[in-house]
Amino acid sequence: MAFSITLPSFVHPQLRHVVAKMSLFDTILFYVVHLVDKFDLWHRLPVLLGAAYLGMRRHLHQRYNLLHVGKVTGKKYDTEEFTYRTADGTCNHPADHLVGSQGTFFGRNMPPSTSTYGLLEPHPVTVATKLFERRKYTDCDSQFNMIACAWVQFMIHDWNDHMEDTEQVELRAPRDVAAGCPLKSFKFLKTKKLSTGSPDLKFGHLNSRTPWWDGSVIYGNNEGDMIRVRTFKDGKLWVSEDGLLQHDDKGIPISGDVRNHWAGYSLLQALFVKEHNAICDMLKEHYPEFDDEKRYRHARLITSAVIAKIHTIDWTLELIKTDTLVAGMRINWYGLLGKKIKDLLGPKFGPVLSGLVGLKRPRDHGTPYSLTEEFVSVYRMHSLLPDTIVLRDLKSTTSEDKSLPIQKEIPMSEMIGKEGEKRLSKIGMEQMLVSMGHQSCGAATLWNYPSWMRSLIPHDINGDDRPDLVDMAALDIYRDRERGIPRYNEFRRKLLMVPISKWEDLTDDEEVIAALQEVYGDDVEKLDLQVGLHTEKKIKGFAISETAFFIFLLIASRRLEADRFFTTDYNARTYTEKGFEWVNKTETLKDVIDRHFPKMTQKYMRCTSAFSVWNSDPDPRHYLPLYLRPAT
Repeated sequence: MAFSITLPSFVHPQLRHVVAKMSLFDTILFYVVHLVDKFDLWHRLPVLLGAAYLGMRRHLHQRYNLLHVGKVTGKKYDTEEFTYRTADGTCNHPADHLVGSQGTFFGRNMPPSTSTYGLLEPHPVTVATKLFERRKYTDCDSQFNMIACAWVQFMIHDWNDHMEDTEQVELRAPRDVAAGCPLKSFKFLKTKKLSTGSPDLKFGHLNSRTPWWDGSVIYGNNEGDMIRVRTFKDGKLWVSEDGLLQHDDKGIPISGDVRNHWAGYSLLQALFVKEHNAICDMLKEHYPEFDDEKRYRHARLITSAVIAKIHTIDWTLELIKTDTLVAGMRINWYGLLGKKIKDLLGPKFGPVLSGLVGLKRPRDHGTPYSLTEEFVSVYRMHSLLPDTIVLRDLKSTTSEDKSLPIQKEIPMSEMIGKEGEKRLSKIGMEQMLVSMGHQSCGAATLWNYPSWMRSLIPHDINGDDRPDLVDMAALDIYRDRERGIPRYNEFRRKLLMVPISKWEDLTDDEEVIAALQEVYGDDVEKLDLQVGLHTEKKIKGFAISETAFFIFLLIASRRLEADRFFTTDYNARTYTEKGFEWVNKTETLKDVIDRHFPKMTQKYMRCTSAFSVWNSDPDPRHYLPLYLRPAT
């Protein structure tokens, strides 16, 4: 029920309409959040207050930024019959067997764009050339390394990929920028658009992957994929003798998802195939009565949970490196009471005190689970990719600070596709992993989009090269517009954020402002979401924009709390006692690396997280308890 009350003067005029649909409680929360936003305060607050702000904002997003696309068309089923993750993501939601399965609709965090600007206004190639094209490589310093960069693709290929149409689109570079474009024109397939049968959101797009956090990046998204990667012996997956992925007769990796693969991405797939197979060995030792199928099912559950946990309390904390986020993400997994209390007493005290993992039943906040169009957009992080992979010499004597001399640099164009697989086989798993650990990835900022990606050979879902090169920088812009993603300012309003009114609200860099004016004039409403995300002033410790982060805030929680294998069935009965113990004892990617390469991190890694540059300083020791700390 909405309440009619006098709006405080501090509420931004463009946000006043949102209060009309809110309950009294939500209206009060909105006022608190909006007031904090007005003064750009939340990340400057002490940790506990900052975490409280994020909790309030997440609640508002759960109420007003989850939109279901399509109809619920599945059926009820016996969850006791499906105590494992299925090949295609069915039978995970407790009441509808189709929710979250392969081939279902992407949801939305907001209604589609109401913009009257056309798909080519301004031209995507113009935007790519004048605002994205890498001028000089800018890196993330020591915050984020190339393992962290590859992890982005590793996760995206677990979660989402739009189903394509058979109709092609061609983009031709406008005359004023054509001379600076590697491709004067390029062709690609439209995103498949289907009727939803719903009166509200009439059209939508299908996800060709399973959106659950189910490890489909290594297991596949359907029965055929799953059969391809399994040995059908002891529950294991195919892996080569050198620990890397096996390949078929065409040189394509045998793994769950092989579209647009490159060496760093394949490396992570191989690492977690090793993890799966090690879990199978553990299960064989402790539960010899298990057959191949039962070992496979349990190993998949355990491996998927390890991946989700690493992403939640390791990778994300390096991406957004503040004490407030350390608190927030650990609360998601363990709750305010922390790991020791949860280990001792179990998840008995609800989502705030005991965390989202282990809830008595999944929570979807009235909207059947899916990943969203907007989530796909804010995860476009191609600027993190460098121009070369820097190989380190492992035979050299390691110095005290764990640094290693450079052996050689390999252009990224030679590390993708089948050529990249051959290179990786020659380099080997250990040298590639250590080298990626020592190399900083790119920064998510303007003029830092890899030039080699503007003339890229894309792959189809089977990993085969497609005949037409694409300009990924221009395609990123086009895809957002094609799929109805609101442009930057509308996006912020619909996300309950304060919109900008002039370029100076976005940045104080005069060169950037001049470039924005050249492309968009003075019309801030025309600004593309991707450009805004890359232009926005970064909060200290953030490798991404605040706007993107608020979508992360919502979806990071949703991926856990809507999944019965992280809630109702997250227990020793489903995972086995030893499997549950395996997940509970694994906290970071470093733990996984140590399991398979026992001396590697000790010898080559100086920092705290395997996602930071390995020869950088470890995190400083804190003497104040986390929740009592001031802002970072």
